[in-house]
Amino acid sequence: MTEAIESVTTAHPLRVAVDGPPAAGKTTVADDLALLLRARGREVIRSSIESFLFPRALRYRRGEHSPEGCYHDSFDYDALRRVLLDPLGPNGDRRYQHAIYNFRTDTALSQPVRTAPVDTVLLFDGVFLLRPELIDRWDLRIFVSATFERTLNRARIRDQALLGSTAEVDRRFRDRYIPAQELYFATTRPTDQADVIVHNDEPQRPAWEVRPH
Repeated sequence: MTEAIESVTTAHPLRVAVDGPPAAGKTTVADDLALLLRARGREVIRSSIESFLFPRALRYRRGEHSPEGCYHDSFDYDALRRVLLDPLGPNGDRRYQHAIYNFRTDTALSQPVRTAPVDTVLLFDGVFLLRPELIDRWDLRIFVSATFERTLNRARIRDQALLGSTAEVDRRFRDRYIPAQELYFATTRPTDQADVIVHNDEPQRPAWEVRPH
């Protein structure tokens, strides 16, 4: 998959989206790609949509288990474009911030402004990255695919400590996250927007396909 990234030529830092459902394996894919690209001498910025969440009071204003709230109220896309995606884009000055929010403490971050070398690769993972507000900000679009049942099984292990119990993980996924993904698929058809699809039902044996566009 590094070949797919390195085959894209731009006159500015390369902005790569790594999209997919919660617990599909997006972070692992992005982290692995970062290691491989750095080993080849590329400068890499790693960031995540969780660093651009709205504060809890705003993102849960429709209720903690609202799928519409999850889809519409979770992330500050204006700030993401302003401080990260646009500065790294074709008309940007390459002066960026990779995070504005700490979701664990529900507080804003004041990150130093850095300047990216022109051949930098931004690897940005998260949900809903191929929606209309962001779609034209990416130079390469990767979608990590896994069935919702597989992602729920992984989340029961990953998120139990964070959410307090397996029952709460199940409720959060079945009431909020999975219906929000179904809304995303119905309105945006993200797999149709992707340049690369990673089939990740078996994380030890992922397969990927490069889509013609």
